[in-house]
This record gives sequence, structure tokens and C-alpha cells, in this order.
Amino acid sequence: MTELLDVRPLTRSTFTPFGEVIEADPASMRLINGGTTQRFHALAAAEATGEGARVVINLFRGQPRSFPYGVAMMERHPFGSQSFSPVSGRPFLVIVSEDENGRPGRPQVFLARGDQGVNYRRNVWHHPLMALGQASDFLVVDREGPGNNLEEYFFDPPYIIKEPAP
Repeated sequence: MTELLDVRPLTRSTFTPFGEVIEADPASMRLINGGTTQRFHALAAAEATGEGARVVINLFRGQPRSFPYGVAMMERHPFGSQSFSPVSGRPFLVIVSEDENGRPGRPQVFLARGDQGVNYRRNVWHHPLMALGQASDFLVVDREGPGNNLEEYFFDPPYIIKEPAP
């Protein structure tokens, strides 16, 4: 039987099991550059394990998804974290699952604002990039290096997401 997934707002507390929410945090703010710049420091920690691995910065351009949308696949990266921060300032969906004996459990769906990003911890099940409305650019920090850093799992039947409310 197909199950519907609810979309919840993305908050630090609800996302903690999966990684960090990347957003301006007044508690981490420092003034730099002679007081002309606010630095929101250490909002997430990139992970890259394995000899010869390094952290790289990428730009991804995500195409918008159509709704209702079937969540048929989840992925995870065993050797490094992966962060997504919107450059276009548009909201996007974040879909994650707890690990249940080596496979993803029931997905959880969060609506990220255009000023929030996420950092998926190493080995966290997540859905690929989910742009909403129109093509959107994202700054992506992840691992590059030897070894297969991608594991995929396919649901049958897929979970369904109705179109998120604006």
C-alpha cells in the first residue's frame, strides 16, 4: 500500500539525527573585517574519510520536481558528509530516513526555507536534491576520493508526497 508523507518545517531540533541545519545562528556570530562583516562560524562540519579523500565544493543546478511525487529511492554516502545550501534563495525539500538494519526506514520530509541549508552526516539516508518551483542552484560540499561513496536503496511501492503548501 502506498503511504503519504507529511511535509514539516525544517528546524535544528527535528533534523539533529541526520546532520546540521545551515542557517545564520546569532550564537555563532562574530564581527570580522573591521566590523563590516558578520561571520556565522562553524555551522556544520564536513566529513571525508579514506586515504586520498578530500572535501570539494560544487555548484548543483536542480530541476524542479512535479507533484504528487513518488519517493522511490534513497541514497547515502559511507565515506563523507554532503551539504546543500541554496544559492538561488528558493525553498526546497529535504527527505531523510533513519537506518533500519542497513536500509532506510520510513522517510521524513522537511521544507527548507531559501535561507536554510542542510549537512547530511556521513551514512545518513537521504533523497537526491529536491528543487521546488523552478531550476535552483545549490552550493554543495562533499567528499571526493577513492572508494564507492554511494549506496542506493529502492522502495517498492514508493512513498508519495503531495505538493507542499507555500
